[in-house]
Amino acid sequence: VQDMATGLAANLKCDANAIMIASTGVIGEPLDVTALAPYFSKLVDNQTASWQAAANAIITTDTFAKGAYATCVIEGKKVTLCGIAKGSGMIAPNMATMLGYIATDAALSPSVLEHCLHEANNESFNAITVDSDTSTNDSVFLMASGSVANPPITDPLDPLLDDFRTALGAVTRDLAIQIVRDGEGATKLITIDVTGANSKEAARQIGLAIANSPLVKTAIAGEDANWGRIVMAIGKSQEPIAQNKLKVFFGKNMVCKNGSANKLI
Repeated sequence: VQDMATGLAANLKCDANAIMIASTGVIGEPLDVTALAPYFSKLVDNQTASWQAAANAIITTDTFAKGAYATCVIEGKKVTLCGIAKGSGMIAPNMATMLGYIATDAALSPSVLEHCLHEANNESFNAITVDSDTSTNDSVFLMASGSVANPPITDPLDPLLDDFRTALGAVTRDLAIQIVRDGEGATKLITIDVTGANSKEAARQIGLAIANSPLVKTAIAGEDANWGRIVMAIGKSQEPIAQNKLKVFFGKNMVCKNGSANKLI
């Protein structure tokens, strides 16, 4: 990793600490830096590559390139966000085998960007699962060029950033859903809504227990509305539950009411 950073930095004529490294592949198999080194100069010389080309270049087991785009306004200045990502297998919080790159032309400090990304990440890349396995390698980057000369903002909770945070959340959620949709062997994309939990963290634990349950997955894959498997998964989340108040919906259809079967007419 150090050799890659120093080699590319030498060609870019920048500090090696300015190089952000992201990697995926077979765990335990080191990359051959000597095979990569001759291409560093070509990467630097090629300044015409598009976002689409970059998205295509990072595909491994993905079946399609993943990209998202949004615009917003910061104090009257139009700001653009663009992002690409890769990932389809070994997907479960925290992020797992995925790489994400998001750039904006806004003028925002690293501390503000970090706070905004952490917030968006928790509601997107850290809220998806395909196979419940995490990985040794995962990264998501948010970079700002500052080419839009918006007034300086130092407080990440400044209301002037509301539109930006909304746009960033839209980009990260879009990319996250594309990753799940491309899950290795997946034929279904589902979302899980948990309401009435004691806390947001409790709701997350219950949702993940349902999403990662092999029995729930097989029921959904087989299009079998077996709500008992949902209840089982809720129970194993180890969160306190008022069983006689439990309701389970498949779409708009309530299949379980007050902890018991709801007869659908």
